[in-house]
Amino acid sequence: MIYTKTEEQIGYMKEAALLVSKTLTEVAKMLKPGVSTLDIDKLCMEYAKDHKGTLSFYNYHGYPHNICASVNDVVVHGFPNKSPLKDGDIVSIDFGVILNGWHGDHAYTFILGEADPAAIELVKVTKASLYKGIEKAIVNNRVGDIGFAIQEYTERHGYGVVRELVGHGLGTSLHEDPQVPNYGKRGTGLKMKENLVLAIEPMINMGTHKVFTDDDGWTVKTQDGKVSVHFEHDVCVKAGKALILSDFSIIEAAEKANINLNTSYY
Repeated sequence: MIYTKTEEQIGYMKEAALLVSKTLTEVAKMLKPGVSTLDIDKLCMEYAKDHKGTLSFYNYHGYPHNICASVNDVVVHGFPNKSPLKDGDIVSIDFGVILNGWHGDHAYTFILGEADPAAIELVKVTKASLYKGIEKAIVNNRVGDIGFAIQEYTERHGYGVVRELVGHGLGTSLHEDPQVPNYGKRGTGLKMKENLVLAIEPMINMGTHKVFTDDDGWTVKTQDGKVSVHFEHDVCVKAGKALILSDFSIIEAAEKANINLNTSYY
């Protein structure tokens, strides 16, 4: 079932999306070598609860944590752990909240310190590809237009586009129809109507697009052990230009102010 939202509901969804953005901003402030992803999990849980949010991910189909913390060759769904993060790590944090009955869900990838220039370029291209996809999230375009834009841009740079994991609709449920692949053909798939809300989330690998799931049943890794990057925005389909409900600008400002984070890709 495809659900479009009223303007009032879009307002609630923007509040939820912004709570996620503000939480990821707090992550950007605290990231440094020696911090663990369990520390980040605790921060996100406490910040969301302090701002009246309910945690979307915890116990979702049995998921045992509040965030997905995916480091280096982990694509998505990485379990937070006690291992200290190191200089050069590529750290993707995916987080979701429920506020007033509506979900916000997005992800951001951080570069900790002096990273491999090739990994920095992958972060840059993946982030740019997200906006290439968002440009196509307009009334009467089709879902395949989003995937094509992301795939065409990232594969031009020689990267692998993950097939097994996709974006999705968003609303009172964390995952609604339609699925939003990061690959596809122009002019195919669902024709998008105004006020359809999508979580658009390119997951792009430095090498092969092939992935596997670890023994924990959740953690997805690149098959060749190379770095993967994940960015995600909550987006409302509109005529002419999509409305982005989440806000990367506040995350970016905190990222730039943190001397432990590498922002050389801006």
